[in-house]
Amino acid sequence: MKVELIKEPNDNYSATVQVLTNRGIKPEDIGIYIASTMDNVNKPTAFGEENMKRGAKMLMSHVAANDDILVIVDADCDGFTSAALLINYLSDVFPAFVENHLHWFIHSGKQHGLSDCLDEAMNYKLVICPDSSSNDYDYHDALSEQGIDVLVLDHHEADHISENACIINNQMSDYPNKELSGVGVTWQFCRYLDSLGGNTYANDYLDLVALGNMADMMSMTSIETKSLIFEGFKDKNITNPFIFEMSEKNSFSLNKADYKPSADNHLKISPMGAAFFIAPFVNAMVRSGTMEEKTLLFYSMLKTKAFEMIPSNKRGHKPGEMERLVDQAIRTCTNVKNRQTRAQEAGVEHLEHLIVEDNMLEHKVLLFLLEPGEIDRNIAGLIANKFMAKYQRPVCILTKVIDNKTGHVSYQGSARGYGADMMFKDICTEAGALFAEGHQGAFGLGLDGGYPNDENQAEVAGEGLYQFIEQTDEILKDMSGEPTYFVDYIWDASAVDGEKILEIANMNDYWGKDIDRAMVLIKNITVNSDTFKVMKSNTLKYSIPGVDIIQFGGTDEEVEMFGTGVHTINAVCKCAANEWNWQIDPQLIMVDYELVDKEPTVLDWGF
Repeated sequence: MKVELIKEPNDNYSATVQVLTNRGIKPEDIGIYIASTMDNVNKPTAFGEENMKRGAKMLMSHVAANDDILVIVDADCDGFTSAALLINYLSDVFPAFVENHLHWFIHSGKQHGLSDCLDEAMNYKLVICPDSSSNDYDYHDALSEQGIDVLVLDHHEADHISENACIINNQMSDYPNKELSGVGVTWQFCRYLDSLGGNTYANDYLDLVALGNMADMMSMTSIETKSLIFEGFKDKNITNPFIFEMSEKNSFSLNKADYKPSADNHLKISPMGAAFFIAPFVNAMVRSGTMEEKTLLFYSMLKTKAFEMIPSNKRGHKPGEMERLVDQAIRTCTNVKNRQTRAQEAGVEHLEHLIVEDNMLEHKVLLFLLEPGEIDRNIAGLIANKFMAKYQRPVCILTKVIDNKTGHVSYQGSARGYGADMMFKDICTEAGALFAEGHQGAFGLGLDGGYPNDENQAEVAGEGLYQFIEQTDEILKDMSGEPTYFVDYIWDASAVDGEKILEIANMNDYWGKDIDRAMVLIKNITVNSDTFKVMKSNTLKYSIPGVDIIQFGGTDEEVEMFGTGVHTINAVCKCAANEWNWQIDPQLIMVDYELVDKEPTVLDWGF
């Protein structure tokens, strides 16, 4: 177990200030960060007023002409919330137009942008792409040649600004906050429309803004992003039918110690609560749902659709029984998530065997080159996340794709970097990837497999793959595979600071991307029959002065070992608060531990 103290604690700092300073927020900015409000949000014109004006004119001209408009619903939680926000907003401003002339396209799988819907888009006068399409240059050109306008509201990086689309993108403008997701860009565009019409409709959809930003892992160190997430998850602002009903259904989980929002900030949902108990259900539907199920989910985010009464499909329902669309969507999300979990577990088991068989841990990147159908490509990213955390290294899960015209083979799929500072997308590009598109730590990747069926080129068919492995091994040669725990405090078991534990336990609202949950190291914990106890479900309790340490899922071996003799351990823990009989006490949740003594001594046995 490798442990590093992030910074030597400053005795003059509160635990909150120490933790936020350790996460890179300057001490002089912490007061502003904690107290930030919507006043800290940039104005829409920060994208460039001329560009915003161009986008607004493009939209308004087609509305005035009663032209048909198509909205592309991108295939993730940020994409769904972006499209839902835009459609809900336009329903407020132009209800009759939306009813008759606004349409939307939902991808069949995990496609992004215009790649699979160009033919459909040709039937419209304006195509709007929230959270996608900044780099779809060829498709923009093709639509422009047919006199079709394209409006992009996006946050993904691209090589250059398209000549044949209006691109509103915080990565490709002077907008100060690069940690704003697609739904945030879409919301700012709607705010600009509000400013032209003297309205305030956009602020009715801040819960969608909060969910999309949290789901897309935007950095919580950004004052603007943090402000939008806090505002959107306030109790008074949870108005979207899907988000409200999901928060009600999962209220028990959302209010457990690890995810309970602070009453001080008036939040109904903590950011990490949304990341664990709302966003994954959306992403499960996107990855593993049928088209009918995806449509049901999307409709549950639209206020004009969510409360429609539709035929019930509940088990044991009576003939002719009806239910609200949003209720059916919530239940369906749960079923699809369970279905995805089973497929994911099967995929993990299969790929674990490949790691051993192919000696994959000899390399710095876990690179899986799979045959079609070997695992469901729609859940490759989820499995990559699990392996990245388990094996402490980047992961690429790619499936063979054969071009039927040329015979060219490529491997395409999901890539995940390890650690916040690893620019893995750039590393893959440097190592010869065909393409690497998306965020630095989570993106779509393609590698060249050559022309294996061509006699003249068969010998070099795998050259691009070998080059990629060699190059990434070289670039990442100094990367350690040993897990490291970065802690904010190191305390001896005899001198644990209970007040700081309680203060950190009250910081649930702040945890998110780049504001990692605080951990502490407790050293020299004495474990014997007086301090060790086995509770229900093999939950283990270690008592030290002033606080109990809880270990969930203890093994039979640990129960046997710690139940005899005297041992000393060091433990990495999360901070929690234990509420019982109206009393709140500090508590620690064990994450990992190491034995300081390997064997009980003779004296330990009482001889």
